[in-house]
Amino acid sequence: MEYKELVPGVRIPVLGQGTSGIGRSPSGSRDKAEIDALRAGIDLEMTHIDTAERYSAGRSEELVGEVIEPYRREDLFITTKVGQNHLRYDDVVASMRGSLDRLGLDYVDLYLVHWPNPNVPLEETMRAMEHCADEGYTRFIGVSNFSASLLAEAQSYLGEHRLVADQVHYSLLSQEPAGELLPYCRENDVTLIAYSPLEKGRLTKPGYSVLDELADKYGKTQAQISLNWLIFQEGVVAIPKASRLEHVNDNAEAVGWELSDEDVKRLAESFH
Repeated sequence: MEYKELVPGVRIPVLGQGTSGIGRSPSGSRDKAEIDALRAGIDLEMTHIDTAERYSAGRSEELVGEVIEPYRREDLFITTKVGQNHLRYDDVVASMRGSLDRLGLDYVDLYLVHWPNPNVPLEETMRAMEHCADEGYTRFIGVSNFSASLLAEAQSYLGEHRLVADQVHYSLLSQEPAGELLPYCRENDVTLIAYSPLEKGRLTKPGYSVLDELADKYGKTQAQISLNWLIFQEGVVAIPKASRLEHVNDNAEAVGWELSDEDVKRLAESFH
C-alpha cells in the first residue's frame, strides 16, 4: 500500500473503503458478504474505513464495528460522519456518542460534517466538532461536500483544531473539485477524500475510448486506471466501495504503479 500524510506524523492509505449502502439488505442477507469484503480490504492494507450515521440508518456503523473487532485498533483509521440534520451543538455531540456506541469504539480517527446545513450556524457546528476532539471522541475533524469558500469559513471558526479533510464526490466523470477546491486544499494542507471514485460501477466497464486504451496499454482494468488517476494527484486519496471480494481485489491493484503525466492529462481531458 502507498500512503499520504494527513497531518505530520499521521499517514493514511491512498485507497480506503467506503460503506455507503452496506447493511441495507433485507433481513441482513448480505451482511456476511459485506463483512468478508471489508475484512479482505483491510488485509490488503486498505485500512481506512469510511462510514456515517445515516448509512443504512446506523446499520453500516454497526457492521463496521463487527468488521474491525478482530483487528488492532491502532492499525485502523476509522472515519464517520454526522448528518446534516444533527448539526446543532448538542445534536453533534449526541451523534458522536451514538456513532461510537454503534462502532463499539472509544474514539474515531476522523469525524466529518456530512453535508452543510444553511439553517444551522456553521460556527455552532464547528464549536461542537472542536468539543468532540477536545473530549477525545475523535482524533481529527473535517467536513464533507463543502466548497472551498465554505471550507475556509468553517476553518475560521476553529481555535485549537483545524480541518484536516474534505470528503467530496470526485472522479473522472465528476472533476469539478479540481477547479477551486483541490488547489485550496493543497494550499491549506487539507486532504481531499474522493468518494464514488468509480461512479457506482460506470468507470469499471468498457465504453470510454481513452480509458479503454490506457487499460490495454498498462495491462490494468478500467477501475484500476480510474483509481490510479485519482491517487496520482497530490493531496488526494480515494474510498471506493466494494461489497464483493473480486471488486476489493481489483481495487487493490490500483496501487504500486503510476500513469504517466501525459496519460493523466489525456485521461482528464477525455472526460471533460
